Amino acid sequence: MTVSLDSEAVKALAPAGYYIALRVGFAFPMEEFNALPAPWVEHYTLQRFMLYDPVIQWIYANTGAARWSEIDIADPLDILNQAKAYGLHHGVAVCCFDNNPEGQRSFGTFARSDREFEEKEIDILIRHVTRLHHDKAPPTNLTMAELEALRMVKDGMRLKQMAHLLGVSEGAIKQRLKNAKLKLGASTSAQASTKASDYGLI
Repeated sequence: MTVSLDSEAVKALAPAGYYIALRVGFAFPMEEFNALPAPWVEHYTLQRFMLYDPVIQWIYANTGAARWSEIDIADPLDILNQAKAYGLHHGVAVCCFDNNPEGQRSFGTFARSDREFEEKEIDILIRHVTRLHHDKAPPTNLTMAELEALRMVKDGMRLKQMAHLLGVSEGAIKQRLKNAKLKLGASTSAQASTKASDYGLI
């Protein structure tokens, strides 16, 4: 069973705030949702906590879910105790990785100020993050010719250049880009090229 929650439903489960990162590879997530308290985000960023955060360390070493209180990783900067000053008393980390060749994982960290998360709530959040992760999966039906055309768009080539280099008509290039846009859900060739690059396809 899949679960798709809107932002209000997630906020109801995690009233103190949450952060979701989708398809994180070696650098930045493909998409992220940050509903954590702004003062905490500022403090966390200025102190460069991410490198030392036991929750983030757990996320990159595990899949599934764990309450913050269950994470047995050193917290030398006392990050989790500092978070309590911003209303983040109880939390759960959720991570999804499906062994995709791009090495991309999706995760979320959710917080409450009043109590620990219940098992049924954790299960809903796991399924929500997993659903978002799969929804952001790269399409597998792009042809080599379409990817080649998108790579050329990324390199800033014009239709005439592309057609000349590939030995085909401009009409053929247009059709390849049209197909690629449709498969990627993009409205322009540039947008399709960016999406394909974000997915690690080109």
